[in-house]
Amino acid sequence: MNATLNDRFHDLPSLVAAHARARPAARALVCGDELLDWRGLDARVDRVAASLQRDGLRPGDVIAVCAASSIDYVAVFLGALRAGAAVAPLAPGSTAAQLADMARDADARHVFIDAGVDAMGVPWPAEARRVRLDDGDAAEALSAWLLPPGRRPAPVAIEPDWPFNLIYSSGTTGTPKGIVQSHAMRWAHVQRAATWGYAADAVTLIATPLYSNTTLVSVIPTLAHGGCVVLCPKFEAGAYLALAHRHRPTHTMLVPVQYQRLMARPDFGQHDLSSFRFKFSTSAPFHAALKADVLARWPGALIEFYGMTEGGGTCILLAHLHPDKLHTVGQPAEGHEIRLIDEAGREVPRTPGGASAGSGEVVGRSPAMMTGYHKQPAQTAAAEWFDGEGRRYIRTGDVGRFDEDGFLILHDRRKDMIISGGFNIYPSDLEAVLRRHPAVADAAVVGVPSAEWGETPVAFVVRAAGHADGAEALREWVNAQVGKTQRLSALRLVGELPRSPIGKVLKRELRQAFAEATARPQP
Repeated sequence: MNATLNDRFHDLPSLVAAHARARPAARALVCGDELLDWRGLDARVDRVAASLQRDGLRPGDVIAVCAASSIDYVAVFLGALRAGAAVAPLAPGSTAAQLADMARDADARHVFIDAGVDAMGVPWPAEARRVRLDDGDAAEALSAWLLPPGRRPAPVAIEPDWPFNLIYSSGTTGTPKGIVQSHAMRWAHVQRAATWGYAADAVTLIATPLYSNTTLVSVIPTLAHGGCVVLCPKFEAGAYLALAHRHRPTHTMLVPVQYQRLMARPDFGQHDLSSFRFKFSTSAPFHAALKADVLARWPGALIEFYGMTEGGGTCILLAHLHPDKLHTVGQPAEGHEIRLIDEAGREVPRTPGGASAGSGEVVGRSPAMMTGYHKQPAQTAAAEWFDGEGRRYIRTGDVGRFDEDGFLILHDRRKDMIISGGFNIYPSDLEAVLRRHPAVADAAVVGVPSAEWGETPVAFVVRAAGHADGAEALREWVNAQVGKTQRLSALRLVGELPRSPIGKVLKRELRQAFAEATARPQP
């Protein structure tokens, strides 16, 4: 069975079984020296599903997984789906309290962990059965929990509107929101993926964590179309290139900071990367100069996705076809509607050619939209916008505009926009100026409180190797390039910018660090 754009709905566990029947000895999953073919994957998924059913799990229940990427992680995820359950993949980098709160919020019946997470001493809900994927002593070992080989679960007919997973967004305080994605939403991703060459001969190299939607939008289509997923549990540029040499991948999903680290390696050009057909990126700003470098030195198409875990509208930039649009995030995907709204919730008009009359918050709708935030109807309502015909859109919180060709240019997150003396300042504009200086390897700009202006911009800069330019000299250089209202009030030199595991700059940490530094008594 091979899913195509015109196929009726198929659930992922059924596709796994179909591939096992059609190509039992073909590779399905690779991680380190471990390899699992389709026959083996289907059998392991069966054992997981049957074991969950033995424990009383029913369709609609939830399991949580909190561990590093591994073959067993994928098998447990698929086994839960085959039993009709939804999966909450949790970030091991969260605090123990956050993990416990997320598992409790999800009503997780089982929690699958590894040694690193087990050592955190998370106070998991008492009713959740804990199973160690790597067979440790502190929790029940997976090998002991699983039913014997050959056991099969009772069949479950999965419906499109059933929850597939709960992705917990990265929250700044308290418990992150659980984003409920349905099987229908994931099927929409599978259908779209056929356009990008996902097929039985696809080999996808994955170096982002499995709890991230960034990863799942590549892993799920690869498996659904019968390809092979090669897992790289921890990204390091040299190890990634070694895996690429060994496994000859056709596809990969990387976040921009990973592209940056790969392209910066002096030996990058010595590696044969000719097997790549498609390279994807999402989750964080992908700067035009870096896109151009990837296009120049890395074979294969380069595609940037702009969207949200919540779904809604997606924009796609086919960078290899539009080298003059690298400063944009592309055009709305087929079947996706993207609109801009102003502060009052009114749509920003567009010209017949596609340009918008001004900037506005990006909202979108498509077949791939979250059901809502788990147990949070008020938060769900706040994330929605309805047009004059009552059609539902998801608000992104991003501010942007359409150019004359209908390509979307992003400015910033609305929450990151700085209002200084009544003027709107977009940090991305200042960051772009900073990156033009040869001494700047990386930069981020945040707004901090100002008694005089309300807010004022402050820059954090990572210096390029071999440069010794001082902070004040860099600040003066930037301020000579920008308008009076955009001028930086301070610039701090840092060793690196704080980032999430999928490469997003954690601007809240920069604001906090600046506040703490300025609050300390000066010597």
